[in-house]
Amino acid sequence: MFVYDFLYFMYIFASNMGLDFFQFDILYHIFKGILIGIIVSAPMGPVGILCVQRTLNKGRWYGFVTGVGATASDFIYALITGLSMSFVIVDLVTNAKSTFFLQILGSLMLLFFGIYSFRSNPTTNMHKSGTQKGTLWHNGITGFLLTLSNPLIILFFLALYAQFSFILPDKPIEMCIGLLSIALGALLWWFGLTWLIDKIRNKFDVTGIIIINKVIGSFVIIISLIVLVGTIFNLYTLPHY
Repeated sequence: MFVYDFLYFMYIFASNMGLDFFQFDILYHIFKGILIGIIVSAPMGPVGILCVQRTLNKGRWYGFVTGVGATASDFIYALITGLSMSFVIVDLVTNAKSTFFLQILGSLMLLFFGIYSFRSNPTTNMHKSGTQKGTLWHNGITGFLLTLSNPLIILFFLALYAQFSFILPDKPIEMCIGLLSIALGALLWWFGLTWLIDKIRNKFDVTGIIIINKVIGSFVIIISLIVLVGTIFNLYTLPHY
């Protein structure tokens, strides 16, 4: 019910502010894009661990630019996935019945990702980051290349796009703004993560990485279950202007 209540609050807020449905639709899509960007970036994979290590060993901004590089790579995959779904399965994403089943499939896939993230130990194959700082450009490029080497992220985007009904082939403006919002969400995550690690650097160790990963996994599981139940019982239908 949390998601429905939040959407209804957005609807009432937009109405009171005098926003028309087009403006509300864009705000809603921005919110979904930011949420997708955070969910994609949050799991403690190789890039997440590298970002944490560089923050601890080199300083906060070296860790942050590593995340910026990862964001650039994620944006490329987000764009590829979005364009592919728009052109290849346009009939599916514009048909109400097909959209319903895509959301169910996306929720189940995201639930799997969440359980996998919760149960996994990201420190098993962890390699210690070097102490030589290098340039910010070098740190950003290595973050970009490391993320780009994992095309499986496309499956994650497919699940999220399906779950949040993110693909809008007939609304290119909302789609473009939504894709940029994904990058914004990712940058917000890396900025917040490096800020937190920098603040507690004297108390942060390998156990902290495991805890973060379990918290993230739990969050993804909860979100996927909320949307799954909401989709099945049609809880997200808002009033029309």
